[in-house]
Amino acid sequence: MFTGIVEELGTVVGRDGPRLRIGARTVLEGVGLGDSIAVNGCCLTVVAWGQGWWEADVSDETFRRTNLGDLRPQDPVNLERPVRPADRLGGHLVQGHVDAVGVIVEAAPELRVRMPSELARYVVEKGSIAVDGVSLTVVSPLGDGFTVAVIPHTAAVTTLGVKGAGDRVNLEVDVIAKYTERLLEAQLAARGLDSER
Repeated sequence: MFTGIVEELGTVVGRDGPRLRIGARTVLEGVGLGDSIAVNGCCLTVVAWGQGWWEADVSDETFRRTNLGDLRPQDPVNLERPVRPADRLGGHLVQGHVDAVGVIVEAAPELRVRMPSELARYVVEKGSIAVDGVSLTVVSPLGDGFTVAVIPHTAAVTTLGVKGAGDRVNLEVDVIAKYTERLLEAQLAARGLDSER
């Protein structure tokens, strides 16, 4: 579980088939084999590391469903270690399970992102959404996406400050909204009611 508060900007060192190598420092403090690190909001497992780098094996499914397949050497990436029970929850609960890839329509600071229509029901004004692993507050839900206001600090310490129109971003909607919907559907079905009414 993550919070969407990026700890550092890492750098893509390279990719060898399914193996992705990331340059980093902060997220390597206390790292161990099998630990999780979120890369642009996608939870990956540490399989090797050394001085200033770590590696993860990325499945074909993950490359297909995220923007990780777009990464090239020297690209910056947002990195975050999982939250510990004693940590502050500065953002919102982020699983690191990307729901879809969106496309930036307008760059920060008034970031506008187009997203698949099936996710729109989970986006509400002042609700939370993770964009490339960054916890953000929705300003306006739109028919084809949403807008968020990116403050200068967030733009400076994440990839959102360098991404522009046409760039693809990983999106994770609020998991609590998805669970709530699932529970309500089950309740309505048990009562013989149509959840679409």
